[in-house]
Amino acid sequence: MNRTNVIIAASVAAVFSVAHAAEPASLLPASNPFAKASTLPFGYPAFDKIKNEDYAPAFEEGMRQNAAEIEAIANNKKPATFDNTIVAMEKSGQLLNRVSTVFYSLSGANTNDTFKALERDLSPKLAAHNDAIRLNGKLYARIKSLYDKRDKLHLDAESKYLLERYHTDFVRAGAKLSDADKQKLKTMNAELAKLQTTFTQNVQEEANASALVVDTREELAGMSDKAIDAAAATAKAKGQDGKFLIPVVNTTGQASLSVLTNRAVREKLMALSQARGSHGGPYDNTQVVLAMVKLRAEKAALMGYPNFAAYALEDQTAHDTEAVNKILAELTRPAVANAKKEGAEIQQAIDKAHGGFQLASYDWSFYSDKVKAERFNFDQNELRPYFELNNVLTNGVFFAANKVYGLSFKERKDLPVYDPDVRVFDVFDADGKQLAIFIADMYARSNKRGGAWMNAYVSQSSLMGTHPVVANHLNIPKPNAGEPTLLTYDELRTMFHEFGHALHGMFSNVKYPRFAGTRVPRDYVEFPSQVNEMWSVWPEVLANYAKHYQTGAPMPKELLDKVVAAKKFNEGFRTTEYLAASILDQKWHQLGVSQIPTDVLGFEAAALKSAGVDYAPVPPRYRTTYFSHTFAGGYSAGYYGYVWAEKLDADAVEWFVENGGMQRKNGDYFRKMLLSKGGTMDAMQMYRNFRGRDAKIEPLLERRGLTEK
Repeated sequence: MNRTNVIIAASVAAVFSVAHAAEPASLLPASNPFAKASTLPFGYPAFDKIKNEDYAPAFEEGMRQNAAEIEAIANNKKPATFDNTIVAMEKSGQLLNRVSTVFYSLSGANTNDTFKALERDLSPKLAAHNDAIRLNGKLYARIKSLYDKRDKLHLDAESKYLLERYHTDFVRAGAKLSDADKQKLKTMNAELAKLQTTFTQNVQEEANASALVVDTREELAGMSDKAIDAAAATAKAKGQDGKFLIPVVNTTGQASLSVLTNRAVREKLMALSQARGSHGGPYDNTQVVLAMVKLRAEKAALMGYPNFAAYALEDQTAHDTEAVNKILAELTRPAVANAKKEGAEIQQAIDKAHGGFQLASYDWSFYSDKVKAERFNFDQNELRPYFELNNVLTNGVFFAANKVYGLSFKERKDLPVYDPDVRVFDVFDADGKQLAIFIADMYARSNKRGGAWMNAYVSQSSLMGTHPVVANHLNIPKPNAGEPTLLTYDELRTMFHEFGHALHGMFSNVKYPRFAGTRVPRDYVEFPSQVNEMWSVWPEVLANYAKHYQTGAPMPKELLDKVVAAKKFNEGFRTTEYLAASILDQKWHQLGVSQIPTDVLGFEAAALKSAGVDYAPVPPRYRTTYFSHTFAGGYSAGYYGYVWAEKLDADAVEWFVENGGMQRKNGDYFRKMLLSKGGTMDAMQMYRNFRGRDAKIEPLLERRGLTEK
């Protein structure tokens, strides 16, 4: 499963919106590139004109303008109407949105020391700005007066739902609290914002500081000569000439563990990975986690909830902790049982090779690949020559989008980019009209955070007359000059997955910015992207891109058959490591104020044991101290959402197959009923409208090999 962190760049305040409409008088110099909307196509950011020093004054002026707009709405002497209150809010904050969208996108994709310092400075200020809007008593009174008579306002369905969402957003933000409690909440939010920024920056700095460094080539036996040369070059660039450096990235498992033959080196690499943020030093996150969990629990209590998870889940499709605990528990027993069966098989392989040791976490990837090779008679590396990056993108990802939705793509070189490796494409609809601009940022960089994600630089809105500019970000290792970029199977799936998010943004057909594209519940947002993964191995698509990068020969059918046959292999491991992280997320956020522990690692171990996922050879996909999804990435108490959404995904894939698979009629229906609607209605009702019923769990169980035998 791909782990994606979808960024909605303007999430710092949901009332920010993109616009090409009248703006208030600005104190920002006209020379600042954020002073006016970009004149480039579709409002594409003028990356070549933006300098580090442009951000701070644009943020300052953006917050000033937005605050003045909100005050004018709140103090309007005329009775509240939908237009002079709700629509006016949707149109507010244009400058602030422009600068925040670019800044928070690049802080993940192309950061620097100036960005990091400004991010630390901005986080409490933006939290306070957001609170000043959401906790404005006069503004809430106007919203509530409209909400109370919403059935008499003769609003269309989207407008009525917008009014309802604004009311919910304000109530959940604390609008109904007493003045004293509002002040407490403001203090909490400011501190939480600072803590989240600290956590994020610690994770990134720790990834660099925790790199594996070895003295000899021999210690990296099993890696290719080119990979070892790259490790030497990386070490030299870091001032360690003559040594070899392997960065530690993102998840607990590290790619090199599958090939390193030296067990002691594997053990050291895994130890470095798992210790991130928990071994003292300047980037230790243990106290950050405890402070954050305590503040979140206190915030939930202030809002009238028993714990933060209860507060967070109320506004998701799962609705409550009981539903989340139920699905995680239902999957845990068969998943761990599968993982232990896989572990026993791996132990047999170790014993057969006279290893003389018991399976440990740092052995799993190395030996499971050997078991897979023996059982299915192929090596994962056999696939890579058929998965060349550009071919996968243009003849795989784009080809599938053309067949399913009628889209076409044309690369353009005239628009500015923030890094030379970034590519830009115009996206055209089936009728030939331009639909969107797509940015592809595929390569890993030291100033780019780990993982893969999508973000929107410009969101679609008929109210504002805007069209989508969306980006995909991956972390594919860049080869040496002149060498091809050959993908792993997981990287291939990630490309299709992230493009599913991009399609969600591109196909948005809504009136209000609040509902554009991926602005849907967190436990629903992964569903469309997971569906798009199906096309990665669809025969017609695979035949179009899976060609040898040197000879152009198609991937042999027998190799493809092996890929399909092996799809459920190691599923116990994948499901267990994911569930362990999801359970940790819930365990931390289902704590009440009086239950906060003092020992992060002790609590983590006890939580995994009590849930039955303490199988040492399969550690959590993320341990607490580098679990950015839940402590910094917007998935607080929401990491379960991937498997929750996968239930919908597996059921929807079954619908595609039942209805003839890759056909335009199916794509057009999926687009019309789901992808185009953004957040304009209840997400589960949207799915029911598409499928004619609720999703069944059986397709998910079958996919993950969790059905009873």
